[in-house]
Amino acid sequence: MSIDFSLSPELEEIRTTTRDFIENVVKPAEAKIDEEDRKSLIDGIIEMRTEAQKRGLWMPHMPKEWGGMGLRHVELAMVQAESAKSRFGPFAINCQAPDEGNMHTLLHWGTDEQKQKYLKPLCDGIARSCFAMTEPEVAGSDPTLIQTNAYQDGDEWVINGHKWFISQARRATFAILICRTEEQPEIKQAANTAFIIDLPAEGWNDVREIETMHGGTGHSEIVIDDLRVHDRQMLGGRGQGHLLGQYRLGPARLAHCMRWIAQAEMALDMMVDRSLHRFSHGSLLAEKQGVQWMIADSAMELYQSKLMVLHAAYKIDRGEDFKTEVSMAKHFVANSLNRIIDRAIQVHGALGYSKDTPLVDMYAHARWARFADGADEIHQMRIAERTIAAYKDHGTTKTATGDLPI
Repeated sequence: MSIDFSLSPELEEIRTTTRDFIENVVKPAEAKIDEEDRKSLIDGIIEMRTEAQKRGLWMPHMPKEWGGMGLRHVELAMVQAESAKSRFGPFAINCQAPDEGNMHTLLHWGTDEQKQKYLKPLCDGIARSCFAMTEPEVAGSDPTLIQTNAYQDGDEWVINGHKWFISQARRATFAILICRTEEQPEIKQAANTAFIIDLPAEGWNDVREIETMHGGTGHSEIVIDDLRVHDRQMLGGRGQGHLLGQYRLGPARLAHCMRWIAQAEMALDMMVDRSLHRFSHGSLLAEKQGVQWMIADSAMELYQSKLMVLHAAYKIDRGEDFKTEVSMAKHFVANSLNRIIDRAIQVHGALGYSKDTPLVDMYAHARWARFADGADEIHQMRIAERTIAAYKDHGTTKTATGDLPI
């Protein structure tokens, strides 16, 4: 039997080191930050990141030759799940979105020149980036509909279009921009191309920061007007923008799930703690069946979430097809996160609805999870298609349900 959920002593040490770092470095530094004061924010981040590097907790997702920890996806899951128990945790160890996904993308698709110019500063923690794909006029879950277009003019490309919800655009030193370069490709997935855009750039107009349920947190609307970019700024091949985007999104979706598990676990811990200390109508909340059911449902969902993420990560590490497993995990973990935080708010009552606990902000962020990197319904559609195809091909749906040995 090769199924083993235990960690080696070396990996257990990484997990405990990460946990200690979050509790004793990041959270205290986070508490001192005044986000309205840029100097306070920068000083806090420098404090966290300096200590992270001292402890060897820097870029768990990147190879050692690029200054990272060289962890595989199963190993990465435990670090991500610990780091995301603090808002600044992923940022402190330089594995925050969207930079994390852009690092993977540049490592795989970039030329040597592009890696030195764009990837190295990201790895060193001295640059930020954004990924510009989503548009307001077309469904973000279908990149084949992208309308931002580029036409070639000598050794340059001229780009026009409209993007929005471009996270971190105002802080980015460069963007990976997806636009349409082919009008009548043989297959619709070969219409788009990726370009690296140095920011700021003439023709790249940051119109506004979009206010969301959790405030204005850096999601920009961008109007692109005759932006010129040299041919050497193409990332990957012509017509490979869709392929590049899908390559980026697979592991990125799972990384989100790893961080969401941390948030769900925090909410469950808070729910149980509240139930053990709140007395009402003759007993503690923990003794009331209705509250026990909420705790039990949350514990079961969190357990399922952890198993799904670990198995999907295992398949990525083995080089197996992981699309179905990641889709299932992304859908299930996102919905579980919403339900678990909602139950935690309910058990806290009016306190949970206030900003005296982190639950309100966690809930607002969690609602985003159900359509980020693919809406629930898109993942359900793909899961169903693969399940039907599995039955047609093999006479059983076994390969569509993890292809596990039971």
